[in-house]
Amino acid sequence: MAQNASQLEHFGRALVDLGLLHEELVVLDPDVAASTKVTYFAERFPERFIRIGISEQDMIGVAAGLAASGKTPVACGFAMFMACRSWEQISSSVARPGLNVKIVGSHSGLSPSADGDSHQTYGDVAVMRVIPEMKVVVPADAQEAVEALGAIVDAHGPAYLRLSRGATPVVYDEGCEYTLGRANILREGSDASVVANGVMVPMALEAAGRLSDEGISVRVLDMHTVKPLDTYATTKAAAETGAIVTAEEHSIIGGLGSAVAETLAVERPTPMERVGIMDRFGESSRSYSALMAKMGLTSDAIGEAVREAVKRRN
Repeated sequence: MAQNASQLEHFGRALVDLGLLHEELVVLDPDVAASTKVTYFAERFPERFIRIGISEQDMIGVAAGLAASGKTPVACGFAMFMACRSWEQISSSVARPGLNVKIVGSHSGLSPSADGDSHQTYGDVAVMRVIPEMKVVVPADAQEAVEALGAIVDAHGPAYLRLSRGATPVVYDEGCEYTLGRANILREGSDASVVANGVMVPMALEAAGRLSDEGISVRVLDMHTVKPLDTYATTKAAAETGAIVTAEEHSIIGGLGSAVAETLAVERPTPMERVGIMDRFGESSRSYSALMAKMGLTSDAIGEAVREAVKRRN
C-alpha cells in the first residue's frame, strides 16, 4: 500500500470509469482541467467534455440546463470558486429545482498553501450544507474519494464533493466499504470519540494511537458525509464514550464541528471540543504541512483536545 496518494489523480481516473458506465455523464471545466485531473475524461470522451472558461457561475448555469435535459453533469473546479463564488447559482438554479448536478471542489482547505488565502477555503462546507437537499461529502483519502464519487453519481440530486490538492496519507484499501451518510468506525474506544473527516482522519488515528499509550481509549469515526450526517453513529459515540472531539480542515464555524454540535445539543448533550481553523484567514506558505501546523491542525492538537474533553467529562 502506498504511503500517500492523490485524491485528484484517483478522482480523474474514476471519472473515466463512470463515463463508461453512464452514457449521460458529462464533465464541465472552468479552464483548470490539468489541475483537477479531468483531462483523463476529456481525452476519453471529448464529446462529453465542456470547457466553459474561467466563469464558474456560468458553468453552474450550463450544468443546470444539462441536468434538466436528462444529463448527469459533474462540474469541477477549485473549491473557493465552486462553492463560494457560485453559491447563488448553485442554490437557485441547481438545488431549488432539485437538479441532478454533482459539484466537485478541488484544492480545498489549506491545500493550495502557496497560492495564499485567496485560494484557500475554510467555509465551503458551511455554505454548501445550508443549501436544502444538498449532500456534502469530504473523503479521507484517495480511495474513499473514488467510492464517494461513485456514490454521489448514483444518488439523484445535487451533491458537493470536497477534494484536497496534493497527495494525502492512505487510510483505505481499494474497494473499501462506503455508504453515503454512514460513518466508518476506524478504531474502537471507550473513553472518548474523535469524529473527523478529510485529511484529519489519519491525524485522528495517529493521535488515538499515542493516547492509548497514556491509557486513554479513543474511538475514531470517519464522518465522510457531513450532510446528511450520521446522527446514529454520533449519538452512539457520545453515549458510549461520554466525550467528543471533532477534527476538520475547515473553519470551526459551520462545518463538521457545528453539524455534530447541533445533533448532540438536541439528542445528547456531551462534553465536546473542536479542532479546526479558528476564526481567521490563512496565509501563503511554501509548505502545506507547515501551514497546517501553524493553524493548529495536527495530531497533537487532536490529542490535547481529547484530554480536555475527557477532563470535562470527569
